[in-house]
Amino acid sequence: MSLKVRLYDVVFDNPLLPASGPIVGSIHNLLHFNHSKVGGIVTKTISVEGAVVSKPCIVGKDNTIYNTELWSEYPVDRWSDQILPELKNVICKPLIVSVGYTSSDMEKVVPKVDEFADFFEVSTHYGMDELGHLVEKICSLTDKPVFVKLSPHIQDYIAFVEKAVEHGAKGIVAINSLGPGMIVDLKSRSVTIGVDGGKSWISGPSIKPIALHRVANIRKAFPNLPIIACGGVEKAEDVLEFILAGADLVQMLSSSMIKGRELFDKIVSDLPAVMTRYEIDSIEELRNTALSTTPLGKGGHPVVDHNVCTKCRLCVRICPEMALSLDLNIQLNSERCISCGLCQSRCPVDAISGVI
Repeated sequence: MSLKVRLYDVVFDNPLLPASGPIVGSIHNLLHFNHSKVGGIVTKTISVEGAVVSKPCIVGKDNTIYNTELWSEYPVDRWSDQILPELKNVICKPLIVSVGYTSSDMEKVVPKVDEFADFFEVSTHYGMDELGHLVEKICSLTDKPVFVKLSPHIQDYIAFVEKAVEHGAKGIVAINSLGPGMIVDLKSRSVTIGVDGGKSWISGPSIKPIALHRVANIRKAFPNLPIIACGGVEKAEDVLEFILAGADLVQMLSSSMIKGRELFDKIVSDLPAVMTRYEIDSIEELRNTALSTTPLGKGGHPVVDHNVCTKCRLCVRICPEMALSLDLNIQLNSERCISCGLCQSRCPVDAISGVI
């Protein structure tokens, strides 16, 4: 069984990487990941000057991260003169250097960090009009592959990707945090964190369906374009789902801030067993498997295995049409049942079949 991924002749031991953010913003964090099981390392986004971040800036609640983070608090000179040289002395994994944001920034940042990078990830707040010039600028400053990070606020993201590729991008990272949003504290009658009128950005498992959809559609439109997925990963199955959807590599950030950074090693350790369960021989094999976008469910009435059912009544409580009841066993009113699939998807012991 192989977990290896090859991108532009660079080999990653496995597809899981940390995403750009606070957990990769200092030398001690980068050294931690160098000695962990992840397949590669990504830096926090580097710009000319260090960011001044309002505090507090991160809240974890309901399996979601809310943040008002910016780019690295350290200027590029700190990265080029201290952090990256120290990492280079010991690094044993591929390194993706995240940079931002303007063409002027690129002229000052990229030459200073180019020698340390295997890839560049470009974080941009700009739309279509400025994108082409920005990508051309960074590509003129390096011969390393440049990946452009897609923000979910971009509506016509296929056109965005097309323009990035036309101007030299060699890959896409999808997606960035979702927002702006807001988190409110009833006790203080105020936002918990927020900038510019209470804005914060949202990440974590709740944004995974959006990220999956975009990755799948980018892959459909660009069959040979390398894609790094990002958004909502919290377990080994999520990594494999993103690869089936079309990703080559997968980044995680928010779930490690909710559950702890040990989650990275756990996911990598879990991958072989999960792959065996789903009869996947290698990451490459899964990557080359076409994702069916037509549901294969039966759409019939639910069938309950009474030998497995624990009679917890969850299906009874959640059925939209109150078509299920509990007597000695779970009973179905077939005239009410609309074959929606909710009961089967929520059964904690997989005792229900026949719908999905």
